[in-house]
Amino acid sequence: MLTHQLFELALNLQEPWYIKDISFSAEAKRLDIQLDFRAGATFHYESKDEGICGDFKAYDTVHKEWRHLNFFQHECYLHARVPRLDISDREKRLVTPPWSGIGNGFTLLFEALVLQLAMHMPVHKVAQLVKETDYRIWNMLEQYVNKALENADQVDLSAIGMDETAQRRGHDYITLFVDLIKKRTVFIAEGKGHETVTAFAENIRNHNGSAENITDVSCDMSPAFIKGVTKELPHAAITFDRFHVLKIINHAVDVVRKQEAQTEPALKGSKYLFLKNAENLTKTQQEQRERLSMSHMKLKSLKALHLRERFQAIYAAEHPSLFEALLKRWYFWATHSRLQPMIAAARTIKEHWAGVVRWKQSQIDNGLLEGLNSLIQAAKAKARGFKTFRYFRIVVFLITGKLNFAQFNSQYLPI
Repeated sequence: MLTHQLFELALNLQEPWYIKDISFSAEAKRLDIQLDFRAGATFHYESKDEGICGDFKAYDTVHKEWRHLNFFQHECYLHARVPRLDISDREKRLVTPPWSGIGNGFTLLFEALVLQLAMHMPVHKVAQLVKETDYRIWNMLEQYVNKALENADQVDLSAIGMDETAQRRGHDYITLFVDLIKKRTVFIAEGKGHETVTAFAENIRNHNGSAENITDVSCDMSPAFIKGVTKELPHAAITFDRFHVLKIINHAVDVVRKQEAQTEPALKGSKYLFLKNAENLTKTQQEQRERLSMSHMKLKSLKALHLRERFQAIYAAEHPSLFEALLKRWYFWATHSRLQPMIAAARTIKEHWAGVVRWKQSQIDNGLLEGLNSLIQAAKAKARGFKTFRYFRIVVFLITGKLNFAQFNSQYLPI
């Protein structure tokens, strides 16, 4: 009986539930705990939709089994006859025992463990560790993600970041929508077209929000994104992510370097001298850049590099009017540089002028998204890619969604 009492405490059993029997098999490495309820016990049932609230006795019972946490490397299972309540002459309701999880056949504590594990390792590894099938673990995780998203309130969503990432190397893209204020992924759409923004706007409306409440969007210069935002988020001002803008200029610098390297041997192996910021160069790279700068070759690559560095300095401007004045001056220098790649980059910026200038007012960018994306890529690498959008979506929300699982699993403790 003492053993029964210890397990009742461990399982936090409350009346009318109690442990009826415990069987242990060292050979099978399995522990089975039989649970039951006291004779004549009543169970509370409440449904606002049905207008029912009261305590009811069991009409009959259904046998159920749940996988629980291992007991010293032995698989543990709970068994119970679960009562069906006689709610009315026509309706019978199956009681949900307090230890029962939202998945099929797992306890809340077991599910809490799996949730924590799945945030740090591939699902296949989690399944192997707990000795369950991948299929059952994926189904459980999806139920938690969907339930948390259903309860999510997006009424205060106002500033978002949008970015695309590949589900697998080179193809099968998804688009992430991130709340830049609360720093979490709020929506994921399959693909990278303007339809993704349409789906996002619909999702907002389904969660107490409004597309009209979105005032700021940070994204790259994708025509699809621009079209989608213009159509679906009418009050949103677009800020073109400064990292994306700089990427365009960096590409132009690299093209100049590649072209010049064909006739200038001194540029051989110098790629990262021109792509890195000065403070990030190694000592050897700094010395190499200084030698190139002090030479009398008048390298076009250095001219392109100086244009990039001047562009970066613009972001330190103290106010929007100075930012735009400096950008205009830089545009003049770039378009008169006689470096075609830099001229093309400057014209691209000119075509997207309002969104580039907007940064000084909104001060938003996709730096947060890049950080979240790095977590996603790490998870993808560990799992060796995801074959389906369904699985990719689950994992992305698990590690970047900041979903509130504790609201329906009292055993879950967010890290």
